[in-house]
Amino acid sequence: MAPYSPRQADYPIDEAFLSRWSRRSFSGEAVSDADLKSIFEAARWAPSSMNAQPWRFLFAKAGTPNFDLFLQQLMPFNQAWAKKAGALIVALSYVKMDYQGQIVASPSHAFDTGAAWQNLALQAHKLGYNTRAMGGFLRDQARVALEVPQDYDMQAFIALGKAGPVADLPADFQAREVPTTRKPASEFVFEGKFPG
Repeated sequence: MAPYSPRQADYPIDEAFLSRWSRRSFSGEAVSDADLKSIFEAARWAPSSMNAQPWRFLFAKAGTPNFDLFLQQLMPFNQAWAKKAGALIVALSYVKMDYQGQIVASPSHAFDTGAAWQNLALQAHKLGYNTRAMGGFLRDQARVALEVPQDYDMQAFIALGKAGPVADLPADFQAREVPTTRKPASEFVFEGKFPG
């Protein structure tokens, strides 16, 4: 029997948008190289302004020295559960772009990288993995530790892996390990001018 989900769409959408949610409970099971390649291939096909494709992803698989390095860049409350992910990923965006032969500021680098992250998350879900993006990381420390150049913005860390027992989470996370709902579209979609 599928677990209870409070998610109900008001209009017809693909089931994947409702069944994918950001778990913290991971099993620690390894992510295969083949699955990682498929997950990053999906990110590759995201749309981007001027086809600039500003996204970059760094990753570390569980059980490797790089995994421990990535884990150390997270805030302690995220380390507490992310340590059981099968892989940790860093989403970066290049803040510049080539426009007609000139390197200029990219106004949409974060937006485009968000599209790549969504593709990644949905492909991971299709393959039976869970993902959770995190803004709770030590930005300055992580930039130095991972040798990220200044012309790349660090957007998020992402935990990837198979679902694990909720009971294995630290106690303060267990009650929160449920799919969340969303605001109705009527609260953020408006025809015409921005509402006053």
